[in-house]
Amino acid sequence: MPRNHVPVRPPGDDLRDRRVLVVEDDPTVREVACDYLRSAGLIVDEAVDGISALKAAERTRPDLIVLDRMLPGISGAEVCRRIRHGASTPIIMLTALGSAEERIEGLEAGADDYLTKPFSPRELVLRVQSILRRSVTDITPEAPFVLGGFRVDASNRRIYKDGRLLALSVREFDLLAFLLKHPDQVFSRTQLLKEVWRWNFGDLSTVTVHVRRVREKIEDDPTEPRFLTTEWGVGYRLSVEGNDEP
Repeated sequence: MPRNHVPVRPPGDDLRDRRVLVVEDDPTVREVACDYLRSAGLIVDEAVDGISALKAAERTRPDLIVLDRMLPGISGAEVCRRIRHGASTPIIMLTALGSAEERIEGLEAGADDYLTKPFSPRELVLRVQSILRRSVTDITPEAPFVLGGFRVDASNRRIYKDGRLLALSVREFDLLAFLLKHPDQVFSRTQLLKEVWRWNFGDLSTVTVHVRRVREKIEDDPTEPRFLTTEWGVGYRLSVEGNDEP
């Protein structure tokens, strides 16, 4: 990753001064990543291992965390799991090139996105901006709507099931909200990558893992899903009995 770079400016004032925590034990990777993120107008805090990452996340309350999977002491995956117990802070996991197992482990631990090393610092900034943009309140408010036992408050990024607020990560919210807006329709994994997260290409396991995580939060028995079902060879369908008007 080159040290001399052209600053990447944020797309709008809504992302200025958002706080990002970068957790990386490699000093060169950490410094370059932080330089690019600061050039984009973000406030950046740093941590070098799992213990300091957990302390920094508690102390600074970041809007997003860039987290290396391989850390001394506590692994990045374990750090992600612990953060997920108490917060829905967006997390981008950094993983080794070509290791599908590491990417899937990071997603299953609760990461919203991942980048494989070596990565482009500019791509990191664009991924961070994309997630932050989707996690802030939309400028145009959307009226809440009810579908069966689900109530979707898109403007405040909240989804309730039977009156209980669901603890969803940014990617999980995007996926469930999209499917609730399109009930009884079948979407392939490729379609969901494009329609939900605006990715024209990517690892399809991202969709598989997030579907599994959403099922764990909305189904009484995730192994026998009643709402979010698989149409084998085609994709996924969300069906809810009783479509109430807003």
